[in-house]
Amino acid sequence: MPELLLELFSEEIPARMQQRAAEDLQRLLTEALSPLDPRDARTFAGPRRIAISLEVDATVPGSTVDERGPRESAPDKALAGFMRKHGVERDALVLENGFWVLRRDVPAVQAAAHIAVTIPALLRRFPWPKSMRWGVGSSFTWVRPLRRIACVLDGQVVPFTLAEGDDNGHGLVAANLTEGHRFTAPGAFAVTGTQDWLSGLRARQVEPCAVARRTTIAEGVARLAAEEGLGVVSDPALIDEVAGLTEWPVPFLGQIDDEFMTLPPEVMQVSMRVNQRYFALRNADGSAAPRFAFVANMEPSDGGALTIAGNERVLRARFADARHFWDLDRTHTLDSRVAQLDRIVFHASLGSQGERVRRIVRLAGLIAPMVGADTKQAERAALLCKADLTTGMVGEFPELQGTMGAYYARHDGEDSAVADAIGAHYMPRGQHDGVPHAPVSIAVALADKIDSLVAFFAAGEKPGGSGDPYALRRAALGLIRIIRENHLRLDLAEIFVMAAHGLPENLRLAPDLDLLPQFVAERLRVQLRNEGARHDILAAVSVGNTDTDITRLLARSDALADMLATEDGRNLLAATKRAANILRIEDRKDGPHEGAPDPALYAQDEERALADALAHTIPAVESAISEERFADAMRDVAHLRPVLDRFFEDVTVNAEDAAIRRNRLRLLSELRRMTVLIADFSQIEG
Repeated sequence: MPELLLELFSEEIPARMQQRAAEDLQRLLTEALSPLDPRDARTFAGPRRIAISLEVDATVPGSTVDERGPRESAPDKALAGFMRKHGVERDALVLENGFWVLRRDVPAVQAAAHIAVTIPALLRRFPWPKSMRWGVGSSFTWVRPLRRIACVLDGQVVPFTLAEGDDNGHGLVAANLTEGHRFTAPGAFAVTGTQDWLSGLRARQVEPCAVARRTTIAEGVARLAAEEGLGVVSDPALIDEVAGLTEWPVPFLGQIDDEFMTLPPEVMQVSMRVNQRYFALRNADGSAAPRFAFVANMEPSDGGALTIAGNERVLRARFADARHFWDLDRTHTLDSRVAQLDRIVFHASLGSQGERVRRIVRLAGLIAPMVGADTKQAERAALLCKADLTTGMVGEFPELQGTMGAYYARHDGEDSAVADAIGAHYMPRGQHDGVPHAPVSIAVALADKIDSLVAFFAAGEKPGGSGDPYALRRAALGLIRIIRENHLRLDLAEIFVMAAHGLPENLRLAPDLDLLPQFVAERLRVQLRNEGARHDILAAVSVGNTDTDITRLLARSDALADMLATEDGRNLLAATKRAANILRIEDRKDGPHEGAPDPALYAQDEERALADALAHTIPAVESAISEERFADAMRDVAHLRPVLDRFFEDVTVNAEDAAIRRNRLRLLSELRRMTVLIADFSQIEG
């Protein structure tokens, strides 16, 4: 089977776009070549090229295509137009089922011919997030100027051009040429297929496989660090980025001057990462090591001495800048910076950062008693939590918001609980970040996130579709995680109302505020779904339930899930759904069938048994739920299973006697009333 190799060689592609581009190339090419049954695709992405190798059939098989024309009874003009459109005479048409049909034999097409016709259009509509124009004479765009196209099928060039009419396509034509490393192996060389291409590039110091480059970087840096008894600060995203910046990665270690080792380790790491794409190293005890790792894009002829010295010199300048900010920022206390927040706009409808801080202070003071925090400490931490936004260090490295505030608070002599809360109030910053556990930190983190949610919803900025410019979904997930992981008992609806009272007066009764509890509940369901938990059970518990205590809702959900995992629970679910279906159908006819059933109309022992069981179970369930003994409530409900089984086996609900039928439907209505205390069982899958 013929092998197709397509390489698109350009100027440097941004690292963040490479992997997605390779995936798009595979998707688009596989769709475009579907008549050739493409298979065994392999993609490659790097700083100057994206490529794909796959196997295809040798030809597009011939086929017969029927084109249906007008009806036999249609006017002659319609038939004439159809023939003119297709350039045929009447004897080329046949009658089938009352229609004129043109039957054409489409000959087989060689793979090379199909590829040559398909790829130019594919490249012209390639979905780069950002593209650029260059040169003159063509409207063709690419992420960076495209320099070569290699397209080889079974060792032979598939000839095509990007020119279209007056558009010269930058003179780009398919060939069998590619290029090696820009500096160590410049110039073009010919290839005959994928293996030849791979070996030729590697011989010229280009590794086209992104996975191989990532492995070289991760293992190489870890090995060099381990040789000196050091560890590497985990940063998978940085490894990915460096793999997208280097064609032939070669790791090295450099030295950090002692004078910079008094900088906070977070400052050192962020400065290295953001400015230079360097890797931070740690001693065995977790402290910052006076070493750093970096990755060169070629094998230096001197073993790396000059390269290491150059990178150390660059880092020295970066750390000198950081040292300047560190020293200058500490000449002013955080407390003295709070007033400057009034000059920073937070949102046009919500005022300044200073106004926001005052809302957070108020809310943190209200939340503190609910989470066992000292109110004065919570209010003090809230007052200072955004002050580091005015510092030079955070201005240079926004990633250090909160972190620098904690360092400066300790320098100012603030209470350790206050400093810790300032540093933790943005947590969790992402899916893999931890949550605050100290009471003061919890109070301020909750106040910060709740204020964001309430304020932006009130201002009409709730997320829509995939858009979430103010990261409110992340704020809601952070709120949920803090509550769950600290087992907090909070009435969120009540706290949202408290927070709304601190908003500008014209926003305190904004209609979108009513949507917040449901928004948080939906985020909770998303989180449970991602964890593989029974989010449908949470939905069932939540229907008609105004409770916004997440810990209590999850306890109810867990108890219900445990019950439904048993045979009694599964059978009970089936029986209650059966009862609900019967009532839904019969209520449409002459319902609703509500009210207490009449014991005098019970005609069978199974009815009496179910009525007696419900009479004992309903009060027990009500009591257990009110006392938050959810496992007991589920156990009481599960005891109904055998009684229900006998009822549905031996009792005909729609009896011929109308009075008995109505009474039995009322009995089932009692069952439904009891199950609603637990959950809306119709929401539960299975």
